Amino acid sequence: MEETMMETEVTTTEANGNEVVKPQFKPLSAHEMGGGKFQYRKVFVPSHRYTPLKEHWMEIYTPVNEQMKIDIRMNLKNKKVELKTRRDTPDGGSLQKCADFVHAYILGFDIQDAIALLRLDDLYVESFEIKDVKTLRGEHLSRAIGRLSGKGGKTKFAIENSTRTRIVIADQRIHILGSFANIRDLSSKPRPYWESALL
Repeated sequence: MEETMMETEVTTTEANGNEVVKPQFKPLSAHEMGGGKFQYRKVFVPSHRYTPLKEHWMEIYTPVNEQMKIDIRMNLKNKKVELKTRRDTPDGGSLQKCADFVHAYILGFDIQDAIALLRLDDLYVESFEIKDVKTLRGEHLSRAIGRLSGKGGKTKFAIENSTRTRIVIADQRIHILGSFANIRDLSSKPRPYWESALL
């Protein structure tokens, strides 16, 4: 039996003996999937995160540009980090992963923790305010934030280690980086960790 294969065609035989020609195409690149247009994302940078961003710029730039094949720049006029796909961007989801990575760093996560967003698919950041859990004002709110952190951050580290998540407490906002299952476990305990600290 002799089969002939061309670069774009594959010949197969049906049960009744007729030959059916099926085209064989190479996979589309991310640039072609976007209709041949470049895609963009912008991440706002608050003024208090300028200095840390400037100090760690090369640690952010290297994985985004060299591994994920996404162009990145800081627009000082608009106060935003701008991301753009390239022709050689391998994956359509790379742009959103890079935007999430930069956003996580700007929220206050360490580079080593935030870079996991580029490598793993099931990680995301969930944010909420303390008043969403319990309505507190004045000194009560300050004490609750202190109890949540613990002396020297002990309580926060204990929660992070037991739930395999990372937590940033920024004023009245709490940001949690982790997998969907771990964040769900953290919030579905009979009395969530942070709720017991706030009571």
